[in-house]
Amino acid sequence: MERERVSSGTEWESAVGYSRAIRAGDEIHVSGTTATDEDGTVVGVGDPYAQTERAIANVADALSALDASLADVVRTRLFVTDIDGWEEVGRAHGDAFGGIRPATTMVEVRRLIDPEMLVEVEAVARD
Repeated sequence: MERERVSSGTEWESAVGYSRAIRAGDEIHVSGTTATDEDGTVVGVGDPYAQTERAIANVADALSALDASLADVVRTRLFVTDIDGWEEVGRAHGDAFGGIRPATTMVEVRRLIDPEMLVEVEAVARD
C-alpha cells in the first residue's frame, strides 16, 4: 500500500521514527499532537482549553497537508495529565468537532514528554 507522509519538522520524528501524519489508502492517521508553535514552544502553559485548541489546530494543519480537514475526522483520542480539567478539554474539542462528532476517548495519563504539556490529541480521518 502506498503511503504519503507529513512531517512537522521536529527533531523527534527522525529520532523516534514517526511521522506527524500518514495517509494510507483513504485513511489518515495523525500522531499524538501537542500544543506547540512552529518553534516547538509549548503554547497555553497551564491552560487545558488553550492547549487543546492549539493541538487540534496542529492536527488540522497536518490534515490540510494531506488534502483533508477536521470535517473528515472519524476518531479522536485525548490524553490529559489531569482529568479534573476534562471540561475545558472537552469544551475545546466540542468547539472544533461539535458538528462533526467523531468517536472520542479521553484518558488521564501520568505525564507527557514535556511537563508543560497538559493535552495530546490523536486523530483518524477518512476521505
